Amino acid sequence: MEEVIKVKNLTKSYGGTIAVDGLSFSVLRGMVFGLLGANGAGKSTTIECLLGTKKPDGGTVAVLDRNTKSQRKELFEQVGVQFQEANFQDKITVMELCEVTATLYKNAADARELLRQFGLVDKAKRFVSDLSGGERQRLFIVFALLPNPQVVFLDELTTGLDAKARRDVWKLLSDLKDKGVTILLTSHFMDEVEALCDKICILKHGQAVFYGTVAEAVASSPCNQFEDAYLWYTKEETDDEAISHHA
Repeated sequence: MEEVIKVKNLTKSYGGTIAVDGLSFSVLRGMVFGLLGANGAGKSTTIECLLGTKKPDGGTVAVLDRNTKSQRKELFEQVGVQFQEANFQDKITVMELCEVTATLYKNAADARELLRQFGLVDKAKRFVSDLSGGERQRLFIVFALLPNPQVVFLDELTTGLDAKARRDVWKLLSDLKDKGVTILLTSHFMDEVEALCDKICILKHGQAVFYGTVAEAVASSPCNQFEDAYLWYTKEETDDEAISHHA
C-alpha cells in the first residue's frame, strides 16, 4: 500500500519550548488516521508542518510524495483542510462562499451536492454568519472536500454537533474512505476515534507514546476500555484511577 503521509524524526521548537520531538509515523492511502493527545501535545504543530505552514527544525515530512514546504502549490489541489475556526465576511451566503472557494481549484467537487450530503442545501441562501455552530462545523467540512482531495485533514471535526449529526458525519467519512480518500483527524471524542480510525498516534509532550490500532492501544495498556487506555497513555489521570474504572 502506498504511503500518502510520511513523517520521519520531525522536530519543531518555539524558543526554548519543544513542541514536537523526534516524531515518526506514516499513513497509507485510504486510511483514517487519528492524531491524538491533550492540548499542547504537538498535534497542531505536526499538522502545520505537514501543510507547509510551519517549517520543521529537523526531520522530514511529505504528503503524496511532495515536500510540503517547497511544493505547496501542487499539494493545494490535492489536499483538503478543515479548521476549527474560520472567519468569513458577514454578508455572504453559504452558496456564494462555496462557489468562490470552488474557483480556487481545477477539479472542484459539486458544491450543491456536498451541501446536500451534509444537510445544508436548504441553507444555501442563508448568510454564513446566521448559521448555528453545528451548521458552521458541517460547512467547514464541506470546504475541506471542495477540492476533490486525495488527502483530508480534519481538526476536531464534530465539535458542536449533536449525536445524530455526528453519526451522519461518520458515515460520510466512511464513504470517503471507501473511495480511497486518506483522512488524518484530531479528536477528543474517543468513541469517534474507535468508530473511524484504522490507526492512531497518541502524542505526549511532542513525542509518540503509542502508535498502532485502537485494539492494540487497549491491549498494551492495563485498561479494558479505549478511553481509559488513552488517559493512561497521556497520564491525564493517575494509573490507579484509569484501571479502577473497569477493573
